[in-house]
Amino acid sequence: MITLLHRISAQIAILCIATFFTATIFVELFGTAESIATVKSLILWPGLFILIPAVVLTGGSGFALAKSRSGKLIRQKKTRMPFIAANGILVLIPCAIFLDQWASVGVFDIKFYVVQAVELLAGATNLILMGMNMRDGFRMSGRFGRSGLNNG
Repeated sequence: MITLLHRISAQIAILCIATFFTATIFVELFGTAESIATVKSLILWPGLFILIPAVVLTGGSGFALAKSRSGKLIRQKKTRMPFIAANGILVLIPCAIFLDQWASVGVFDIKFYVVQAVELLAGATNLILMGMNMRDGFRMSGRFGRSGLNNG
């Protein structure tokens, strides 16, 4: 049961961040000020209220699953998780709040776009790190080869 919870919550977390990232890029390239404000608002609510519990459940279930395991892949996943969490709490959440506030009143100045760039960079970083954790989880479960080498 805990394995299923871990898999589902991790997939939800990655899907949320990927959706936020993609929606942000598309709306910035092709959207209006109103559509940018709408996307920023949706990222904040309900987006973060889906993402945050998913990340917490992923981390908690991951640590529970790792209690009885050891090895290089476990160590790597454990090393990445604090950075993913800190990046989310210290960078992504504040960026989402500020960008929503500014977009809701139509403030699209240099400060907005600097924070937007920071948010995109932090989001991409978390996507990469979470993807690496997912890859390592698949390797541990036997869904991918256990080494980094191609088995073909």
